[in-house]
Amino acid sequence: MKEATGELNMTVVTVIAIAAVAAIVTVFVLPTIRTQIKTRTCNSAGWEYDPNTKDCSTTQKYTPTSDEG
Repeated sequence: MKEATGELNMTVVTVIAIAAVAAIVTVFVLPTIRTQIKTRTCNSAGWEYDPNTKDCSTTQKYTPTSDEG
């Protein structure tokens, strides 16, 4: 019975550790990844990312020349 209790305790510790790592990733890493995706998407489309509105701004970074179409 002692061995089964020890294994249950290790299972609980493992589940709590996985939940803690998931919470840290969700709170700290995921917003940074989302911001980078939005920034790179806006920049590749020729728009400027505005961190205040968290969206692409309506002014273009550059104007295409007649050669670019």
